[in-house]
This record gives sequence, C-alpha cells and structure tokens, in this order.
Amino acid sequence: MAYVRKNVTKLTRSERRRFVEALLEIKRRGEYDEFVRLHIAHFVGDGHRGLRAAHMAPSFLPWHRRFVLDLENALRRVDSSVTVPYWDWTRDRKTTSLPWTGELLGGNGRPGDRQVMTGPFAYRTGNWTIRANITDGNFLTRDLGRSRNPMALPTKADLKQALDDPVYDAAPWDSTVTKGFRNKLEGWGTGRDSWRNHNRVHRWVGGAMLGGASVNDPVFWLHHAFVDMQWQRWQRRHRKHRYLPAKPPGRDSRQYRRIVARDERLPPWDVTPDELEDVSKIYRYA
Repeated sequence: MAYVRKNVTKLTRSERRRFVEALLEIKRRGEYDEFVRLHIAHFVGDGHRGLRAAHMAPSFLPWHRRFVLDLENALRRVDSSVTVPYWDWTRDRKTTSLPWTGELLGGNGRPGDRQVMTGPFAYRTGNWTIRANITDGNFLTRDLGRSRNPMALPTKADLKQALDDPVYDAAPWDSTVTKGFRNKLEGWGTGRDSWRNHNRVHRWVGGAMLGGASVNDPVFWLHHAFVDMQWQRWQRRHRKHRYLPAKPPGRDSRQYRRIVARDERLPPWDVTPDELEDVSKIYRYA
C-alpha cells in the first residue's frame, strides 16, 4: 500500500518531531553525509564533457525522484512512520512561516556569516556539523529572500507556465532549451529570467542551498518533494506525453552519450527513467 507525503503545514506536532529525529539519527550514523557527497559528485553542468544525469538534462526529474526516495527509505528504516513532507513555496512564502520554525527546520541565518542559530539543525546544538561540503564551512547557513538584492519565491503563475507545456523536454536537452516542461521547472534561463521555479527557490534560500552541497540544508528534501509533486501533476495533465528523449542521441549529436534516454540506466543506480515514471504503488501526495 502506498504511503503519503504531506504538505509540511499539515504535519502534526508528533509528525514534525519524528521527521526531525529521523534526520538527526541518519546524520549521527554518517548516512546523511553520503547523500551530500553523492549530490556533489553529480552536480555537473553543460560544459561537462561526460554524462549529465542530475542537472541541466532530461533526467533531472527522475534522478531527484530516486534520490529523495533513497533518503526517505533511510528515514523509514529509523522510523517507519516518517515520510518526506513537501514545502509549497507558492503558498508558504514568508521567512517566518513553515518550514522555518524552531521545532522544524529553524529560521534564517544571522547577519554577517549567515549562520543558522535556531532549530535542531543549528551548529550550536552539536547535532548538525557540515562534514561534506564544497567550502570550508562547518555550520548551516541561510539567507532567506537574499538580504542584498532581495528576490521573491516563484509564484503559481510561474509554476503554471511549466505545467502547461505538454512536451517533457526538447533538443538540445540542456540548460539552454526554451521549450519543454523539464527546463521550465528546473529553471535555467538567461538574463532576468535566469533563475526560475526550482532554481529560484535554491537562490531564495541561499547559504548552503547554493551549489552542489545544497543537500546540507534539510529543506532540500522538502523542496524536491514539491518539485517531484509537480512532475506527477504534469503527468496527469498530459497523459499522452512521456519522458524524452525516448532514444539516445546519435553520434552526430553534441549530446551523444551525455544524457540519459528513457530506457537507459540512470547512474549511480541500476534503474531507468522509464521505471521511475510511475511511483503510485510506492507513495502519493496529499
């Protein structure tokens, strides 16, 4: 029977506590830092000559679907009642609303070094030291809304623009493509439109959420659960359309062996995007 992922605002006090405790436990065991390292290893862009599986590519959505599922399974081995909640950033847009409360993820970083001082993931609790990183920092940082050059979270209209596109992805299958649901949701662009939807949320949170080590902020999972939910919404809305490309690009393409087609293995797992399109038997969203 499929379990349920809830809106973070709908969690009971007990559910919030159990979610936090499960995260802290896998951190103590060293499991959590392995998720950070895996994401860093797969944080490569268009300029990378090898295979791009996690970002700036069609497999952005199935890759992160499997990634979040693996984290969720780790949490459920600690406490079988726990699931990953989602943060609807089109509704809960204030820096003081959920999930930015003391009993859940803690609040904004302090002025200066942007260190998070409140909540269970503050460095001073002794439970959340950053060990896998791309910088030397060992404490969690945030700059919610950006103290300099403030920005807003994506809106329902921004999300609708992505959901309305019936095509999953399109050539050249990278960060420059202007058509297709995948990149409109992932959020690469140019000029003023350079940060949309998923990417814009990472920028809005700031601090640790910038770059390959963004997994160090637990909000990463709530954010990506919501992104995953949008893929499910898109699938229901456009039932005749599927993951693209269906076949690998040929030798004459600059994306030859650089992206994952529908039936190709999605590294680092032995699974294909095709196998991750339908997860209705595993979980559903409330």
